[in-house]
Amino acid sequence: MVENDLNKVLDIPVGKLGIIGMAGCEEITDKIDRFIVDWRSQRTLGVDGNMDFGGYHKESYKVEVCCPRFGSGEAKGLIKQSIRGYDLYIICDVFNYGITYKMYGKEVPMSPDDHFQDLKRIIAAAGGKARRITVIMTMLYEGRQHRKTSRESLDCAMALNELRSMGVENIITFDAHDPRVQNAVPLISFENIQPIYQFIKALINNVPDIRLNSENAMIISPDEGGMSRSIYYSSILGLDLGMFYKRRDYTRIVNGKNPIIEHEFLGDQVDGKDLIIVDDMISSGESTLDIAKQLKKQNARRIFIFASFGLFCEGLERFDEAYKEGIISKVFTTNLIYRSPELRKREWYQEVDLSKYIAYIVDILNHDRSTSSILNPSERINNFLKKTGQR
Repeated sequence: MVENDLNKVLDIPVGKLGIIGMAGCEEITDKIDRFIVDWRSQRTLGVDGNMDFGGYHKESYKVEVCCPRFGSGEAKGLIKQSIRGYDLYIICDVFNYGITYKMYGKEVPMSPDDHFQDLKRIIAAAGGKARRITVIMTMLYEGRQHRKTSRESLDCAMALNELRSMGVENIITFDAHDPRVQNAVPLISFENIQPIYQFIKALINNVPDIRLNSENAMIISPDEGGMSRSIYYSSILGLDLGMFYKRRDYTRIVNGKNPIIEHEFLGDQVDGKDLIIVDDMISSGESTLDIAKQLKKQNARRIFIFASFGLFCEGLERFDEAYKEGIISKVFTTNLIYRSPELRKREWYQEVDLSKYIAYIVDILNHDRSTSSILNPSERINNFLKKTGQR
């Protein structure tokens, strides 16, 4: 669906639309809801173009839920209205540490495990009454624990199977660490969406003098695991591609991972070029900033970082220093997960809003239409590049 299709007669919805925003997702849920309300207020349905289906035009499609907790930390899920026959879309950010609750009198931040349990509680509270349930998990729960290398758990696969067994028909996530984890649930729909168009749009809108051509810019993959997304950027923008190879110390584990010994760059000259480092997430930021420093030593002009998820687990100080030293120019992350108030105030930070994109997806799926046109953004990217003079 594109914007000029929004007012056309569409197929009959699967069921009454219901949007549930789990704790910490209120802001993005409100935006998604307002987009759909605006679109549907201008739209008519039915064979004669006049008939209105019950519950299609509403002031809000949000369904109010809560997960109250007892003093011991135990909880329950509660849906505050009837959802019989609804087509439910549950939006969940399992990485929102800004939500807290009291346990034995102490203030405790919610962990990914807490958020995932609350998600299951709400699905259980639906009690099979909804016509269809779609989970929009903005960042995939336990996405980094997706494969076995020794005697260890497969947490992501187990979580996906739990959702499937509870009756979830569709799972939508963004920029999964390894999309092959969908093989754990082959009999339900699993969509891994790449927000590439939104990043390119944000870069051009916020850096007007950027020139996206092979003489002035280059795409950088921080490791071999991120090559597929970097290749897409490189191909659609017509830019050269460079890659860093991470040498790790596999004899020890620090903070849950094997520490990096050295980054080795494989690629063409970066002298005088604007560089875009593309990754799925920023955790501590140590690896990304080390790469940026090496590129600056090779006389790179400006360095921009694209990361779908900005976790910043070890604070913002490293990025503040890197910005002051001129190592990085801008960091782009999405609004799919929690961004602290401190992060949003940083001069080097730029948020990429995906609420309208998710609203498109929800509106299309509620009418049971194909999402191919919006999941493949190549045409929209090319049109935007022409419109802004980049082509």
